[in-house]
Amino acid sequence: MSVDKILVVDDEDSIREIVASMLTAAGYQCRKAASGVEALSILANGEEFSLILSDLMMRDLDGIGLLEQTKVKYPEMPVIMVTAVHDVSVALGAIRNGAYDYLLKPFEREQLLASVRRAIETRRLRMENRAYQMNLESLVSARTEQLRQTMADLERSYDITLEALGDALDLKDSETEGHSKRVTAFTIAIARAMGLTAERIRVIARGAFLHDIGKMAIPDAILRKSGPLSEEERSIMREHCCRGYQMLRKIPFLSEASEIVYTHQERYDGSGYPRGLRGDEIPLGARIFAVADTLDAITSDRPYRAAQSIRAAREEITRCSASQFDPNVVRTFQSMPESIWLDLRKEIDAQVISFAKEKMTAHVIV
Repeated sequence: MSVDKILVVDDEDSIREIVASMLTAAGYQCRKAASGVEALSILANGEEFSLILSDLMMRDLDGIGLLEQTKVKYPEMPVIMVTAVHDVSVALGAIRNGAYDYLLKPFEREQLLASVRRAIETRRLRMENRAYQMNLESLVSARTEQLRQTMADLERSYDITLEALGDALDLKDSETEGHSKRVTAFTIAIARAMGLTAERIRVIARGAFLHDIGKMAIPDAILRKSGPLSEEERSIMREHCCRGYQMLRKIPFLSEASEIVYTHQERYDGSGYPRGLRGDEIPLGARIFAVADTLDAITSDRPYRAAQSIRAAREEITRCSASQFDPNVVRTFQSMPESIWLDLRKEIDAQVISFAKEKMTAHVIV
């Protein structure tokens, strides 16, 4: 089994050595470069790497310049940017230019390793998916194939921007990650059952995964309040739809998905917010998401009640058809077997628990 090789680029000798030492201790091979120019020279010699870990601010050729050139010549190789600039616009600029993720200095050892593992695993999955599609000879059973396809689409939807923005939201609201992944998987499954194209499903998946990204702009005192919100606090909380839309609409990669973020709290009968849209005025992706979101809400534990059954969720969604939900979406949802939702929840919750255990082992701070 080959060992993943990482190119560590930083013009500070001490940082470069510490990061390389951490990665080497974790079982990776490392090659070090003191500048973006040196890194390009190493790549030009034909040496192959699974990942580039680059500082953002460097002399001669900075991290963004290195990123732009490597993305042209080596599009499959993920790049993680490291910066000491605590400015979200800087981080988003790196993401827009194609970075897989970013780390803020100082960072913990396990934070570094977790980001590296995700980047390398994403690269591996993309390469395996390509090889699998080229050599596919037979299909497995219909139920297994449907689950595999849903999970494959879910993994592909965790692209560069979603992963980075999703991680940023997780830092603010620790309960977001599991919910976002589950509701995205549920949305993908319903969209596929409705016969939507793969490209349209990818757009809808991005909107579903980032539906709550606007909560990054909501004060912690409101977002994390344990008791009921006041009328003024509810009004502020409702701004997250518009805030999320404003954050994403200028990013070409997410412009279509931003419409789902903007409308995910609208209701089919026009009683939702922020604009009171009704029926087909609401994007189809948002109408599908509404059913998936309610399914996850009812079947998840809440501080005031235990999780309820899939059957209870079905009954409630049917009861609210044509008021809260699009009747066509509800009909598709009700035609799908209960086992799909149970399998998806089990798979995603296992991933969330595994990732949480990784974060709990963090000890070393750079």
